[in-house]
Amino acid sequence: MDENLPKIALVWRGDALERREARLVDSRFSAVAHALAQAGFAPEPCVFHEGAIPAVRAQLLGVAAALVWVNPLQDGLRRDRLDGLLREVADAGVLVSGHPDVIDRMGVKAVLWRTRDLGWGSDCGFHTEAADFAATFPARVAAGPRVLKPNRGNGGQGVWKVEAAGEGRVRVQAADGDPSPRTLSFAALFAARAPDFEEAGGLVDQAFQPRLTEGMVRCYMAGGRCAGFGRQKVRMLAPADAPHGPRLYSGPDDPRFQPLRRLMEGEWTPQLCRALNLAPDDLPLIWDADFLLGPPDAAGADSYVLCEINASSVSPMPDEAPVAIAAALAARLAPHASGTTRSAASQFQA
Repeated sequence: MDENLPKIALVWRGDALERREARLVDSRFSAVAHALAQAGFAPEPCVFHEGAIPAVRAQLLGVAAALVWVNPLQDGLRRDRLDGLLREVADAGVLVSGHPDVIDRMGVKAVLWRTRDLGWGSDCGFHTEAADFAATFPARVAAGPRVLKPNRGNGGQGVWKVEAAGEGRVRVQAADGDPSPRTLSFAALFAARAPDFEEAGGLVDQAFQPRLTEGMVRCYMAGGRCAGFGRQKVRMLAPADAPHGPRLYSGPDDPRFQPLRRLMEGEWTPQLCRALNLAPDDLPLIWDADFLLGPPDAAGADSYVLCEINASSVSPMPDEAPVAIAAALAARLAPHASGTTRSAASQFQA
């Protein structure tokens, strides 16, 4: 390996054995590593676990950039200590994608509330106090089914569809675990969701989208440019007899999704940055936005409703995405390579 090539660490969670033996060619990031190498970088594995923090710190301080794939909650472990380490190395001049402060703004469910006035927005509320949730939610669910989402989480953990069942009770269907509907009193509902306000940083409630069974569209983004799409008939929160299937991937030029691409690149992503006070180069080098279909417009074309943004650990991805990641990284590192010093302030606008 040419020692003069910029080193790029690909960071994921594992254990001590995996850290010792990890090879990118054997990992789920092999395509990303290949694209980085083709673009003139020297990619290297960086397996994180809490017992390896000194070694991970030393490794990351020796690279030009760290691309991170670690879920907010994985195998019962949160990423708080990793986030502290990533902030530290970013302050030292390493490009970190995605920066934890950026994820705290766009990779949480509260983004649905903070961007509710964008074209992808929907009827939603964000509760940071249990008392506020208890006081306002009964009237909201009486008007129609709602979906509860803890502010931080992944894999559908804690996501519930809730609809009024009469006599002070609600019918609840979970997106993870047992999908069988169950009936709870409001008191039992509020008690069950109480941990969300301390452990997850709040709770979003969003109007249920009736076109859920028609499928979800995932738009993959490399910074501010579309890197491809995924289309899937979803199982989560759908009736037991609803059709479902694997996510099917396609590139950014898929003709079915060009209206969505134009919206994401030309309108919604710039508006997202303004709403969250982010610079375009603060955006993760790979992130995605999940959309459900909203009501058709006057011409009969589909509208799109944001379901969530994934910014912590986007994998798998379309075949075209690794090259897009490498190109976006090259563009961001170019000023640094020509002698411009990167600081934490230039990477993340507070």
